[in-house]
Amino acid sequence: MTGEAAAEDQVLGAPVSGPPARRPARVALEGRHVSVRPFDVDLHAADLFAASHGSAEVEALWDFLSVPPFADLDAFRRSYAEAALKDDPLMFALVDPASGKAVGHATYMRIEPAHRVIEVGNILFTPALQRSRAATEAMYLMARHAFEDLGYRRYEWKCNALNAPSRRAALRLGFTYEGLFRQHMVIKGRNRDTTWFSLLDHEWPRAKAAFEAWLAPGNFDADGRQKSRLEDIRNTLEKETP
Repeated sequence: MTGEAAAEDQVLGAPVSGPPARRPARVALEGRHVSVRPFDVDLHAADLFAASHGSAEVEALWDFLSVPPFADLDAFRRSYAEAALKDDPLMFALVDPASGKAVGHATYMRIEPAHRVIEVGNILFTPALQRSRAATEAMYLMARHAFEDLGYRRYEWKCNALNAPSRRAALRLGFTYEGLFRQHMVIKGRNRDTTWFSLLDHEWPRAKAAFEAWLAPGNFDADGRQKSRLEDIRNTLEKETP
């Protein structure tokens, strides 16, 4: 690269090669512990409603989502039937392969193929999914699909700044904190400051290696307890990589 070209890149930004990313489609992503399936109201609504309603503790899952807990299954089905038709956000059910029941959902959203930017959001992990290998594997499968199959270069995670579990999850999964958007939204009549996180394409290989090492059967003892934390594995890989 000539000095003149390098100076131009410094002023205008480095050139980006390659075609636009592909829009995500309604495809299934199969893992060992979870299946990521296009959301189907007839297949998934009843199980997901039952797993996310019924007590104040469980219904607290909805505190930071844009919709409230639903009064009954019919109201849940009507809302999710409409959501399932949208292409952005594009909703997926997170299904337990053993039981076939939906135990959560997540979406691809703010999809910008021309800029090769996509967000994972609208995430609901019911108690059956929380702090499990299946939950981590679902996020791995969706990230891998975005980077490797669809060609995105930026994968985003955003959440309410008051949602401490979501902030911790983003960092654990390998996202980098980027900043705070103050008074970004009004959700359910309340102010929302939004924290932004991202994972970039050149960061993905290390994040992927950490996910796969953490998910490996050998990382868990006979009682299903992890031997090494995901963030510790990723930090070790970072130190080992020149």
